[in-house]
Amino acid sequence: MSFDAEWAELKSAAAANQTAMRLNQLDPGGGGGPGPQGDLVVTQKDLAAVGNAAFKLRQRLGTDGDHAKASTHEAAGSLKKDFALGTALSTLADKWHDQVGTLLDACAHISNHLDYTQNAHAEGEYWIATQFKFAQLNTGFEERAQH
Repeated sequence: MSFDAEWAELKSAAAANQTAMRLNQLDPGGGGGPGPQGDLVVTQKDLAAVGNAAFKLRQRLGTDGDHAKASTHEAAGSLKKDFALGTALSTLADKWHDQVGTLLDACAHISNHLDYTQNAHAEGEYWIATQFKFAQLNTGFEERAQH
């Protein structure tokens, strides 16, 4: 089977299995207040460990990525004299350097932001809970004003 035929088959299968976005909500008889928590629990310690691993990966990738680039450029220089492959290898080394740079940026982003994720989400949750409480309070005032 050719790539195009396989790709067309996969696209039609995906289109047949499309799902719509579903928003979770409280049951109508429920009400506000703290309900059951989800099963995803992340602690600051967990986030710090992932951030630390990303930091270590960034350091190691920076060192090893630079070594690979230097070695590849050296090989490309030697091959350019006698083979057309040398130029292609030099281009490969430049692309490698760009890709390593992208990965280094991603690792730095992960490392810098995971330390603060739990606090940021806690503040968001507090804000949302406060908005719901104010909305309930306003509803109570509106009901009294109608009587």
